[in-house]
Amino acid sequence: MASDQKPADLETETTKAVEEPPRPPKSTSLDKCVTVDVVLRVVLFAATLTSLLVLVYQQSVKAPPRHRLSLRRRGGGQVQSLARFHLSCRYLAAAASVTCLYSIITILASISVLLKPAFNTSFLIFFAIWDVVILGVMASATGAAGAVAYIGLKGNRHTNWAKVCNVYDKFCQHLAGSIAVALFASIVLVFLIVLSVLSLHKKIPK
Repeated sequence: MASDQKPADLETETTKAVEEPPRPPKSTSLDKCVTVDVVLRVVLFAATLTSLLVLVYQQSVKAPPRHRLSLRRRGGGQVQSLARFHLSCRYLAAAASVTCLYSIITILASISVLLKPAFNTSFLIFFAIWDVVILGVMASATGAAGAVAYIGLKGNRHTNWAKVCNVYDKFCQHLAGSIAVALFASIVLVFLIVLSVLSLHKKIPK
């Protein structure tokens, strides 16, 4: 039996079927980015906490004693080396503490974005700005500690700084481990910045 529908009605139904966009999946690409963001921030927290604990341990157990700073050898070279060791360790410990606290705050913020996607854009802008600031703090502290550790390992004849790692070998090993973990934390921050920028780019209407 032939259909009673008119050609105009068939064209209208066909047009509606073409115009109706497919429903977006529940798990969008932005949700995946936020999930990856949470995972990376947990990794950042673990890295900075590990670096901080290693620093605190080697400072309390294996650090060069402070009374040795009064001893002058090779024209004060060893005094300057030991003093800079303590200062660079303090700087790295402070930077790791700030980054660790920041990672806890941003983990909670990322989880809130998963629960309430309406605040996604505001938090992404916050992450993109403050991740750069924290990266600057962490990278500068890592570079300063690494430079002083290299001088402690090799010494510097031009400035008359004696090497100390041949005496405090365990201290230098723990410091090197802490610097390596801090460097890894800085790399994680770079990935977080890239992820925030990509997430903001996806939200731009096309």
